[in-house]
Amino acid sequence: MKVHNISGVILAGGDSKRFDGIIKARIEIDGKTIISRIIDTIGDIFCEIIIVTNKPDEFQEYNTYKIIGDWLLNKGPLGGIHTALKESVAEAVFVFAGDMPLLDKEIIAWQIDYYNSNECDVLIPQIDNYIEPLHGIYKKTLISILEDYLNGDNDYAIRDFIKKTDVRYMQIEGSEKSKNAFTNINSPSDISIVSKFLGLSG
Repeated sequence: MKVHNISGVILAGGDSKRFDGIIKARIEIDGKTIISRIIDTIGDIFCEIIIVTNKPDEFQEYNTYKIIGDWLLNKGPLGGIHTALKESVAEAVFVFAGDMPLLDKEIIAWQIDYYNSNECDVLIPQIDNYIEPLHGIYKKTLISILEDYLNGDNDYAIRDFIKKTDVRYMQIEGSEKSKNAFTNINSPSDISIVSKFLGLSG
């Protein structure tokens, strides 16, 4: 059964200089884009999926989902979270970075169950001292405080903003499974690492 109280959100971001201007969500690994891999993982979990991007033309093949540009421009991923909260029909959004090709359904399900069992504004997974805000759940009631933060004299670091909220950290064992689930693509060399994990030749 799909989740109704949380929307799945993919922050598809902008161009990456390290990839010749290609949007990282559009990077192909063995002929399949990262965003397609993400949707394959979360598509049967959430009733609503939102893609936040300022280049909607790049994602027209996914127009069965809600494709939205940032309400507040040039605010980084935090601006994307704000947009998702404004557009979601659910009480919260589960935000995924658009460059995470190895998301894990079981970890996502754990996090949803944890959120539903604990009262909080933000739920972030944590491995040892490492947190992953772009695999986080954010409650819609944050909209006003987030708008004030983005319109104020602040930087746009998610880690700084969540300190102002009722945030909980979900402790996850630092296994190969969890580390792979939070892997993102920051450079072309990361593609080779992911390909090897997938048992590919790339």
